[in-house]
Amino acid sequence: MASAYPLEIFYDGNCIVCSREIDHYRRNNPEGRLMFIDIRAASFDAQYYGKSNTDFLARMHVRDARGNFMSGVEAFLAIWRAYPSGSKYRLLAQLVSLPPITPLIRIGYALFARYRHLLPKRKNDCASNACDLHAPHHHSKDGGKRL
Repeated sequence: MASAYPLEIFYDGNCIVCSREIDHYRRNNPEGRLMFIDIRAASFDAQYYGKSNTDFLARMHVRDARGNFMSGVEAFLAIWRAYPSGSKYRLLAQLVSLPPITPLIRIGYALFARYRHLLPKRKNDCASNACDLHAPHHHSKDGGKRL
């Protein structure tokens, strides 16, 4: 079943690689189909979405307009499929979906997700231990900050 739009993309705003990719999607947002939620924002409340902070920190999540969650490689596929037919992202989604390639992409993403905490952090985010993947966070019940 195809995703319903808009897609809510839950990303780690302290991860420099994640933030750069999200900034790219933000600049290239097809028909406003993508919304961006920084899971490190003080207003973010994982429980509002029925998940824990650990769930969201373990891998990237996307939620479609019907409330269906996708994570990891499936989250990226959903994002790329939000782009128009014939775009480089749609082609990338088709390529990554090929049976011989999908397992390799899953392994690569799992390694990235597991060890991304070792990557450089955004400046000013580490002074308060916000860079720690397991650091506690303060949350409100407003459903997350939409940027």
